[in-house]
Amino acid sequence: MCVKKNAVMYKVHESAFRLLKGEDKLALYQWNTRVAQHYFCSACGIYTFHRKRAAPNHYGVNVHCLDGVDVSAVPVRLVDGKTMTLAGGL
Repeated sequence: MCVKKNAVMYKVHESAFRLLKGEDKLALYQWNTRVAQHYFCSACGIYTFHRKRAAPNHYGVNVHCLDGVDVSAVPVRLVDGKTMTLAGGL
């Protein structure tokens, strides 16, 4: 995982996730086992959301992509992308 990404992700169960618009602009990135799905805007490149290998029934949504959300009010747990495993449960 790129250490430069610096997204603020919020975990959402798939039953609570709704993509309202822009599906036609999404680009998919996968690596290693190709189980995890990472979506980016094909027009501007922003990292929008993902489905993790370790929690395939949840989405991680980049809070910066949500209108009207105060990012400073979102609880943050820092993740060191350099030490994430390629085949482990992260």
